[in-house]
Amino acid sequence: MVVKNKEDKEILEASEITRTENIFESWVPKTILGKQVKNKEVVDIDEILDKGTKIFEPEIVDALVPNLESELLLLGQAKGKFGGGQRRAFKQTQKKTREGNKIKFTTAAVVGNGDGYVGIGFGSSQETMPAREKSVKSAKLNLIKIVRGSGSWESDTSEPHSIPFAVEGKCGSVVVKLIPAPKGTGLKAQGEVAKILKMAGIKDVWSKARGKTTSRMNVIKATFEALKKTMTTHTLLEHKAIIGLHEGSSAVKKGEE
Repeated sequence: MVVKNKEDKEILEASEITRTENIFESWVPKTILGKQVKNKEVVDIDEILDKGTKIFEPEIVDALVPNLESELLLLGQAKGKFGGGQRRAFKQTQKKTREGNKIKFTTAAVVGNGDGYVGIGFGSSQETMPAREKSVKSAKLNLIKIVRGSGSWESDTSEPHSIPFAVEGKCGSVVVKLIPAPKGTGLKAQGEVAKILKMAGIKDVWSKARGKTTSRMNVIKATFEALKKTMTTHTLLEHKAIIGLHEGSSAVKKGEE
């Protein structure tokens, strides 16, 4: 949906908040964690992610992470001359059976609040809409917290606009490396990688990829693995202030202060 002006944006945000509240009120949790969130015993997503607790209900993420957005990644490709068809969100495959061809659609989705939280997911179905819903639900269940910073030697700011250090993720033969960049560089990455980084709240980064990068699913997964390593990489205490290391949402931290 294209928002033309500020008033339309405010109306859209208000309707989205109302819709989320209605879903939360009608939600009947099935897990212990879900019941704790519903009863407001757990009010911070960091309590769940820091403990490594598995999330089984997407409504938990909807309730604890405000302003969560979702977007489909271009996983498939339309037919065209010499394999040059237009890229599409749905990857279509067929299975030969006695009853005929069975079509299956696969799609990938990314969710994030643009401020330190991001998740990716995949979904498959014989129809497009169920596949989309499955991928968004899966992305919410795979939500992670990342660490941002200003790790480039060319940068003179402590604002968390990039990543604090270089990280590398691997899936299959594909290896994606993310490198800190100075402020104003932008996201120097392949289209779908840039979408994931933007959803995570990263504004400036350089990237390298090697292996069979035409496998878009592996590129997406390798990027997600690289972002996970921002949380698992240990940093010396004296270096944290230098690289502007910032964990999770900056909006939450400002509110606490």
